[in-house]
Amino acid sequence: MRYPQGGGLTVERQLFREGLRLKAAERFARGEASSVIAKDLRVSVRSVQRWRRTWEERGPRALRSQGPASLPRLSEKQFAQLEAELAKGPAAHGWEDQRWTLNRVKTVIGRRFHLTYTVQGMRKLLVRNGWSCQVPARRAIEVRKRCQEHMVEGGMIARPSAIGP
Repeated sequence: MRYPQGGGLTVERQLFREGLRLKAAERFARGEASSVIAKDLRVSVRSVQRWRRTWEERGPRALRSQGPASLPRLSEKQFAQLEAELAKGPAAHGWEDQRWTLNRVKTVIGRRFHLTYTVQGMRKLLVRNGWSCQVPARRAIEVRKRCQEHMVEGGMIARPSAIGP
């Protein structure tokens, strides 16, 4: 992930970065070298070169922040409602086991809020709101049993991916 929690830059951080670009634009007008500007602003020379090209092509207004890439489709209130639904557990929503998968959360959102998300969009939404994706710490029992059933001579166990269904 590029940024912690997968949520991109905060508003404060966007304004800070915009300030850096505008300071660089002032220095472009004075004819300062990109390497000097990069060192003083503590950014990469490549970033300054990219900003300079944008400044030359479209002017200083092009260096202003464009705002967030997209607005969240679930409001804060709706996300709080989603968390309440998730707290009820998967069994309350018709699943037999107690695992929340991205597909299941996506289904709950579709049923409750009549919105559709992709699986990747689901992950981003959850991570942005402080949830984390968990991976099982051990192999499923079925996989281990299948490996034991397919032992080869010499006591070696074949990889489950090599065994097939």
